[in-house]
Amino acid sequence: LHPGLLDRRGLVALWREGLLAQEVLRGLTRGYRHHPQLARFQALRGPVSALSAYLHVVQAEAEGRGYRFDRSRLARPRADVLIPVNAGQLAFEWRHLLAKVRLRDPVWYEALASLPRPLAHPLFEVVPGEVEAWEKDKAAFPERARRR
Repeated sequence: LHPGLLDRRGLVALWREGLLAQEVLRGLTRGYRHHPQLARFQALRGPVSALSAYLHVVQAEAEGRGYRFDRSRLARPRADVLIPVNAGQLAFEWRHLLAKVRLRDPVWYEALASLPRPLAHPLFEVVPGEVEAWEKDKAAFPERARRR
C-alpha cells in the first residue's frame, strides 16, 4: 500500500520494521529472517538497495507529515526498482489495514473507507493475481484458507 494511506501508528511501524528488514537482508541480525514480506525483496536483484528505495518513499511521506525519520539509516537505493504486486495481495493488505485502523483511529478510517480503491506504493506495479503464497494470515482471508 502507498504509505500515505497509513495512519500514524502504521507509518511508524512500517519504518521500524523496514529498518529491521534492511538489517536482515544485510545479514546483520538473526531475528525476523523468515518474515513473509521479505520474500518479495529477496526475489529481487539487489534486495537491500530495493528495500532502501521502498523506505525512501516511506521516509518522504513521514517528512511530509512533520515526522523525523532518519534517512541516513538507509542503504543506497536503487533507482530502477519496480516490484510486481498481485492485485489480490493489494486488496488483502487494504482490508487488513482498514480493519486495524477502524479500531485504532476512527477518523482516519472514515477517510480511508471513502476511497474507491487503494493506491499501491509507487515502487509497486499492480499485476493480475491472487494473495501471495507466502501470506500467512489465513483468518483474515478465509477464501484462501479453504483452497489449501
